[in-house]
Amino acid sequence: MQNILYTQDGSATPTFKIRGFFYYWPSLAIPSNHFVDFMAQIKRSVRPLFTILLLTVFAITLSFRIIVHGGFFSSFDLDNNILIQPPVLFNSTLLKYAATDVAEDKSKKEIEQLLEGNFANKGRLRTFATWRRFHHDIKARSSSSIPVMLRSPIFYRYWLDFRRNLNNWARKKRFQADIMNELVRLIKHPIDSHNGLMGSDKKYGSCAVVGNSGILLKKNYGELIDSHEMVIRLNNARTERFEQSVGSKTGVSFVNSNILHLCARREGCFCHPYGVTVPMVMYICQPVHFMDYTICNASHKAPLLITDPRFDLLCARIVKYYSVKRFVEETGKSLEEWGSAHDGSMFHYSSGMQAVMLALGICEKVSIFGFGKLASAKHHYHTNQKAELRLHDYEAEYAFYHDIMENPRAIPFVSDKFKIPPVVIYH
Repeated sequence: MQNILYTQDGSATPTFKIRGFFYYWPSLAIPSNHFVDFMAQIKRSVRPLFTILLLTVFAITLSFRIIVHGGFFSSFDLDNNILIQPPVLFNSTLLKYAATDVAEDKSKKEIEQLLEGNFANKGRLRTFATWRRFHHDIKARSSSSIPVMLRSPIFYRYWLDFRRNLNNWARKKRFQADIMNELVRLIKHPIDSHNGLMGSDKKYGSCAVVGNSGILLKKNYGELIDSHEMVIRLNNARTERFEQSVGSKTGVSFVNSNILHLCARREGCFCHPYGVTVPMVMYICQPVHFMDYTICNASHKAPLLITDPRFDLLCARIVKYYSVKRFVEETGKSLEEWGSAHDGSMFHYSSGMQAVMLALGICEKVSIFGFGKLASAKHHYHTNQKAELRLHDYEAEYAFYHDIMENPRAIPFVSDKFKIPPVVIYH
C-alpha cells in the first residue's frame, strides 16, 4: 500500500506501509505533479529486487524446514547445536520375524519339567554323574526322575538353590530394549565389589574383547591388549605361550554354560585358567546347566555371574535379524526358508557376540581383537579345531560388528536411550 506525505513546500514524498508501519524517503521529495511518473519508475526498478527477495526468503524457509524435520539430510538441534539424525526405517516384517523365538515353547516346557524334578532325556548331559562326584551318597531312582533318597542336607540345599535360581531366571526372561543401560549395575558393580572398590556407575575407560581366532597368531597385539583397563576373554582360551599375540591380562572370563558344565566334572569344579580370583560371566545355553552353576558357585572364590535373560533375548534378536537379513538379500529366498538353512530352533549367537554386547554396556571405549577368519589361519589360536558349529552365523555377526563401528543407528531392537560407545576392530 502506498501513501503520499506532503511537505511544507507542497511537494510530495512517497511512503510505503509494511505490516502497519509507514516508511518514507525524505530525500526523495518531489513535486506532486511528477509523482505518478516517479512511482512508475520506482515500480520498474523495485520489481526485480522484490522478486529476488521473495526467492531468497523462500529458499531460506525451505532450508529451515528441511533442517528441522530431517528431510534428506541430517539435522541440528538449533538450541544446543547437537546433530540430530533422521530415524532409520527398519523393515517391520523382518523385525517381527527376528523377534519370534521358535524354541520358546520348547524352552518353557523344559523349564517346567526341571522345576518339577523331571530330568527325562537329559541323560546325555551326565548331570547326575557330576552331582555324584560332589556327593557320593546320592542315589537316583531312575534316569527320568530326581533322586528320591535325599539323605544329604548338602544335596537338599543344592536342590533348593537350583530351583530358586532357575525360577528367578525364567521369570525375568522377557524382552526389554533398555537392558543395556542396566549392565553396569548387573555386571560391573559385583566385579568392583570383588576387587574392593565401591560400586560406581562410571564405566570402564577402555575394554578389550579378545576373540579366539587363529588370525591373532599373525599379530603382536599382546601389549596393546594388556594396555586396556578391562580385558575380556572368551571360553577359557589359554594365554600361556601366546602372550605376545593375545596378552596376559584378564579382567573377566566370559563363557557359555557348556564350558562350566565341562568344568563341573573336575574335582572342586575347577574352571580358572586365568586364576581363581578372576570373575566369570556366563550365559545359560541350557536351563539344566543351572545345576552346574549351583554346584560351582559354592566353590568359586571370584564372582560367577549369569547374564540377565533380558540381555540374552536382546542379543538373540539382533543376531537373528542380521542373519535373516543376510539370508534374504543373498539368496532371494523367503523368510520362512531361513529356519531350515540355519536350524532355527538351535540357532544361537556366539559367545564372542554377547561378550562384545556386554562390553558396549560397561565400557566407554571398546577394542575388538581376534574376530574373523582366514583360510590360511587356524580356526582357534589355541586349539586344532577345524571349523565352528553351524548354529552360529558368523558372517551375520561380522555385519553387526561393522555397524556398531560405522553405523550404530542401523542396529535394531536397542533402546534409543542407550548410546553405543566408540568401537575399533583390529584385524
